[in-house]
Amino acid sequence: MSIRENIYQVVDLIKPSHVLVSVFDKDGLDILVRGILDVNPDAKFYSTGGTGKKIVEILGKDASKNYLSVEEFTGAPEMEGGLVKTLHPKIHAGLLAERGNPAHEGYLYRTLASMGGGPGVYFDVFVGNLYPFTSVIAKGGTTSETARVNIDIGGPAMTMASAKNWHSIAVLTAPAQYPGFVGELKANGGTVGLARRFALAAAAMKAIGEYRTAIGEYFSGLDFQKDVKPFLNVR
Repeated sequence: MSIRENIYQVVDLIKPSHVLVSVFDKDGLDILVRGILDVNPDAKFYSTGGTGKKIVEILGKDASKNYLSVEEFTGAPEMEGGLVKTLHPKIHAGLLAERGNPAHEGYLYRTLASMGGGPGVYFDVFVGNLYPFTSVIAKGGTTSETARVNIDIGGPAMTMASAKNWHSIAVLTAPAQYPGFVGELKANGGTVGLARRFALAAAAMKAIGEYRTAIGEYFSGLDFQKDVKPFLNVR
């Protein structure tokens, strides 16, 4: 395993051209989508499932110009139950790739293309919020099995990838952030700056830390024989 710091020049201003969206809470999505299109009418949105349907609804009759499903982008169908949708090299390379890194550009544009389905892209913005785990476990009668299936895997992975790579991508994790983000785009000639990307990344890291802590505390507090096994179909 090779770990190194980014040795390539960091871009200050990024224009949102490729936007990956995966949200449970769809409030304010119309503000964000329309705001991005106001500054870049050619922006492309990528998503799956219910989020994709909402974006298509917002985009209207010309949705195909600005929307591409993750399944079509990756060439990989969704696994039953929605368990595997975005856990794909084409998604995570687009979130983690360093701008200006020739090896990363080669991976995105040539290596991924050679796997079939076309080249990858640098994602400029990731928009994500998670399954409401804490709300689920707060409900009376919630079982350990209901809690288990409400653990989000792809969302935290994409959020942390984007937060780690704030040099190259902006990460939005709450609808309350959308108006300020759109406002900065419009004030900055259609671009998002490095300082805003760092602030958004810090908020994302904190949110994921709290989310994973809540999951760990819940399951570490269960008694297997009493709280877990009775809800399983054990052979």
